[in-house]
Amino acid sequence: MEDSKMKKHVTVVGAIHIGFGLLGLVLAVGAFFVLNLARGFVAGEEVPNYILKFLSLSVPLLIGFMSTLGLVGGIGLLGYYSWARYLIIIVAALGCLNIPIGTLKGVYSLWVLLQDETIKLFENKQGVTQ
Repeated sequence: MEDSKMKKHVTVVGAIHIGFGLLGLVLAVGAFFVLNLARGFVAGEEVPNYILKFLSLSVPLLIGFMSTLGLVGGIGLLGYYSWARYLIIIVAALGCLNIPIGTLKGVYSLWVLLQDETIKLFENKQGVTQ
């Protein structure tokens, strides 16, 4: 009975990370275009161009990288791969710094993935979807 309950929680965590991963990738592309457009308007006036260039590249890359990790980890969670559990634990811990939504998502993900029943579930499955 408990495994069934934790299976549902793992599915929810996977779906949350897939959804937020897709949303983050869209936002990363949008941030890239918006920041590059803004750089064209204010370059050289108040802020040096190299600072704007650094921000217009690094912010979307960081958002895109973390979103990709969450997306891949979420897909792996649905397949009960043990590597995905470890990846999402790391992503969720880092996501706790993103207050308030990232903190809620991170705390819930950590609570689900660090339960003894969930650990047993991943040990028994070994990458087999049921």
